[in-house]
Amino acid sequence: MAAMDITAAVPVVPGPDALPRRLGHAGLIPFVAGAGLVWVVQPEAHPYVLLALSTYAATIVSFLGALHWGLAMRRPSPPPGRWWWGIATPLGAWVGAMMPPASGLVVLGALLVACYLVDRRVYRDEGLAHWLTLRFRLSVVAAFSCFLGAAGA
Repeated sequence: MAAMDITAAVPVVPGPDALPRRLGHAGLIPFVAGAGLVWVVQPEAHPYVLLALSTYAATIVSFLGALHWGLAMRRPSPPPGRWWWGIATPLGAWVGAMMPPASGLVVLGALLVACYLVDRRVYRDEGLAHWLTLRFRLSVVAAFSCFLGAAGA
């Protein structure tokens, strides 16, 4: 029997192009800057920095939820959980943004982690597993920034 080349049967999907990688990393600037500024600004600027970090985190969590609606729209009969998750994330983000920053940023950081954990499963189901490395890196920095900002609140 002849040897079978298994690599020919498995399509190699490249990772994200340079532009989405660069934009994703640039999207971390408000997280890192906000978390750092919480610790160094004058007391009168503190509420504004916390508000900026909280609202930016809420925006990103909402964006991550919206991706699930986009994925659901590609299918004739998507799993209902995609629609529900796409609504749950902005609602959770809204709650986190409305809370006092010390607790709201913890909620937002936890939502960023939850979004990644959900996406680990969904992206594989959708053939998008090649995005998970970038998503992991972005999620770790964003969530850590939220937790660091909460600690300085």
